[in-house]
Amino acid sequence: MPGLSLNTAALVLERHPAAADGWVGFQLFASETGLLSAMRRERKAGPAEPPPDLFDEIDARLESSNQGRTWFFTEVRIRRRPTGIGRSYETLRCASSLARIVLRNPIGPDSRPAVYGLLTEAFDAFALGLRADVVLFKALFRFARSEGYPVKQEWLAELPGDDAAAAEDILARPVRDVSIDPERVSRWQLRLEDYLRNRAELDIE
Repeated sequence: MPGLSLNTAALVLERHPAAADGWVGFQLFASETGLLSAMRRERKAGPAEPPPDLFDEIDARLESSNQGRTWFFTEVRIRRRPTGIGRSYETLRCASSLARIVLRNPIGPDSRPAVYGLLTEAFDAFALGLRADVVLFKALFRFARSEGYPVKQEWLAELPGDDAAAAEDILARPVRDVSIDPERVSRWQLRLEDYLRNRAELDIE
């Protein structure tokens, strides 16, 4: 059976050493195809483009000999590198948490473009040094809504009155305009995660 080839833009959600020496494994998310497992051989000498890194947006040419179960890089170009994410442990933690949520849960074809856009916006916001807790909270709410879960009608409506109004206000504001007690955001984050585990059966750490 002939091999497959794919040209795609993708976001790097995971990067790890592969079992074979000289190879690196990647988990990518593409707008059209969703999650992709890909391998790339490390180059130890000679001029080359910088290798893809976690949270990068890349243009990649991939080939597969097993009908798309695993892909191999033949070409790659870094389109966007949100380097600011690594400057803060809390920002790195929140960005990694968002990436794992997408990795652990199947994304339907109809919602993949929205999730791709959400991830791109969130990684940019993390890189700019905006409040990581607020970026993660808003991104998780938008992710759940893009997947069709009634988070506004159910989860938000079930918050106590003052919390419901404050959370709705934050969800409507740009992150840079938000000023609120981090403990309150953390409480909402935990309640939203519990709701998505128990009612939506999403896989969330």
